[in-house]
Amino acid sequence: MASAAEQMAANLSWSTFGKAKELQQRILFALGLLIVYRIGTYIPVPGIDAAQLRAFFETAQQGIGGVLNMFTGGAISRMAIFSLGIMPYISASIIVQLVAAMYPPWEQLKKEGEQGRKKLNQYTRYGTVLLATVQAYGIAVGLEGQDLATDPGWFFRASCVITLVGGTMFLMWLGEQITARGIGNGISLIIFVGIVAQLPGALARFFELGRTGQLGALLILGVIVMVVAVVTFVVFMERALRKIVIQFPKRQVGMKMYDSSSSNLPIKVNPSGVIPAIFASSLLLLPTTVTAFSGPDATGIMSWIAAFLGRGQPLYFVLYAVLIVFFTYFYTQNVAFKTEDVAENLKKQGGFVPGLRPGARTAQYLDYVVTRILVIGSAYLAAVCLLPEVLISRTAVPFYFGGTSLLIVVSVTMDTINQVQSHMLAHQYEALIEKSRLRGKGRGRRK
Repeated sequence: MASAAEQMAANLSWSTFGKAKELQQRILFALGLLIVYRIGTYIPVPGIDAAQLRAFFETAQQGIGGVLNMFTGGAISRMAIFSLGIMPYISASIIVQLVAAMYPPWEQLKKEGEQGRKKLNQYTRYGTVLLATVQAYGIAVGLEGQDLATDPGWFFRASCVITLVGGTMFLMWLGEQITARGIGNGISLIIFVGIVAQLPGALARFFELGRTGQLGALLILGVIVMVVAVVTFVVFMERALRKIVIQFPKRQVGMKMYDSSSSNLPIKVNPSGVIPAIFASSLLLLPTTVTAFSGPDATGIMSWIAAFLGRGQPLYFVLYAVLIVFFTYFYTQNVAFKTEDVAENLKKQGGFVPGLRPGARTAQYLDYVVTRILVIGSAYLAAVCLLPEVLISRTAVPFYFGGTSLLIVVSVTMDTINQVQSHMLAHQYEALIEKSRLRGKGRGRRK
């Protein structure tokens, strides 16, 4: 039998949405900031030869340049102020979280609540500035090397670095504002919007290749089937749960005695969502951002990176899979589902897993369950991200039909819809509570 909350969720409708004014304001706020982001992807960095840049990216589109273009929403192909995208911030977040898990003083900050979190966020911002500066300077030098700068020199480099770093910091602020005052995860939504904005052009190029005979009819049909299969598989896996029975003993609240009851603790097969794929992509794009502008005549470490870490190379696939598996475990255990915190909360609420002591023993059991669930979760993420990529790397199919982009689009869409439903459900609860108060006042007056 469905619970009252489940029945309420099933009855959510457009009329409920129309009454949820706060939710509407949040959605409009998020949409407004995302429009600002899209406008920024068309504002170019000063001193760039636009004609030469277009010619350069026509040749680089199927290489690492195409990957960068996908994650920056097309900004880097126009050399816009948001060309670095949000990736430096994500990379800095990864580094700070890794250090906080191993460095005792930073680990202590994580346990200090809001103040500690603010301090770690401050370190993340400093790291973002540092990484963005390094990448921006590398891009500026690369632009000069490719004769894409109208007036090369230190003034161009300084203006390029300041503009690109400022754009990344502004994007970081936009993401934080969307998360706090809008709807959904701001960082994920920025990447999502960048990918979705490029999909119509990618579809047009894809069918144009079929029309000109560069792609066969069977390959086009196979790609369409692959996209449908990946989307279906992602939806199925993102909704898959492992439920742990939780027992609550008899308890007295005020003058009323409540009987013992049981509930379920749902653990998703993939608690970390799309974050591991974004983290892995961010780290792989960190060194290759500069190599995209080094050109075919690159030497030394640049040529090594271009040769072995380029899209479709075996080392790229191996590192990508390893990073996805690592971040699935790391992010789940440190952020998404901290077993010690869950066990402590259950203990405070009087709940327990049948046959287990509350506290440390429950935390050990939860850790045992989550560790084994993540074997399936990490394998699922790696398979979804890599298998379509292998096919695409061997054909002329656009990157936007790859597993990573499809995973981000589907997962972020599902997460945002779930948050919208949660806000609507909360609004419905508030409306019921308000009605009950009004009825109580009316009865009191009649007496």
